[in-house]
Amino acid sequence: MVDTKIAVIGVGGWGKNHARVLKELGCLTVICDLDAARAKEIAGKHGAQAYSSIEEMLDKERLDGCLVCTPTKTHATVAKKVMERGVNTFVEKPMSFSSKECEEMMQVAEKKKVILTSGYVERFNPAVSDARKLIEGGMYGDPMMIEFHRENRMPLHIKDVGVIYDTSVHDIDAAMFLFGSRPNVVFARAGKRFHSFEDFATIMLGFEGQKVAIIASNWLTPKKVRTFSAVCSDGIITGDFLTQEIRIDHADATIMPRKQFQEPLTLELRNFKDAIEGKANIVVTASDATNVTRVAEAAILSSNTGSPVYLDLK
Repeated sequence: MVDTKIAVIGVGGWGKNHARVLKELGCLTVICDLDAARAKEIAGKHGAQAYSSIEEMLDKERLDGCLVCTPTKTHATVAKKVMERGVNTFVEKPMSFSSKECEEMMQVAEKKKVILTSGYVERFNPAVSDARKLIEGGMYGDPMMIEFHRENRMPLHIKDVGVIYDTSVHDIDAAMFLFGSRPNVVFARAGKRFHSFEDFATIMLGFEGQKVAIIASNWLTPKKVRTFSAVCSDGIITGDFLTQEIRIDHADATIMPRKQFQEPLTLELRNFKDAIEGKANIVVTASDATNVTRVAEAAILSSNTGSPVYLDLK
């Protein structure tokens, strides 16, 4: 059995959940956080080694993988530092708020021949993966329009990005995954009400064949809502990211398949571990994550200018 050793850098917010899941998967070795007391607390909870310096951690530990869960503006710097040491790297979403930084990270990963992936956890949500299988099967015709709603109060630990980079990116990735293609045009409107960055946004993505995705996100609604609806030529597939339930409405009936609830984060981090061990291909490629950032950049530009932005994604 391969003894895979993975570290988590940054446990101030979502990183605590990564640490918990890696512990459950039996591969958590190290916790690193600038706040030494916090690093010690989380490491102690999971029987891991604690560091407050990335350089000291990389000098002293033999790591197979590392999770970068630091603030978005630090992702590129931290990830490149880790990959330069030959360590496989998982970067929380968005991989960066700059597509140029994403490209630089991909170049380092290629040079060092390490895995680079990003935390688009909804790919691993059974509601999304089941909907993708139904769409690929073609039983309900061609997918033409997908609408996403993601609403909640702003998470307190988010300080350096707005709702587009923190929230809408999940649905940008899911739209490309469900359609199996990339958008060629982006139009968006966004605004600020209570925060320094945009806290509500509606994004329209245009794909070939007149296909369209509409993504509505906000940090204003007190009730958490995370749903999608895929309108196909012969039916509608509706999904709930929270309950993982899907419903299929077509001419003859309404179908609600029942499946066991699975934690998407566990599936996501197991994929990273399995990829390190050579047992699986990585699901979210660095190129996928870079394209999400390019679309998010275009959405912010479109919102600022009031004009559509045309893309040619690789």
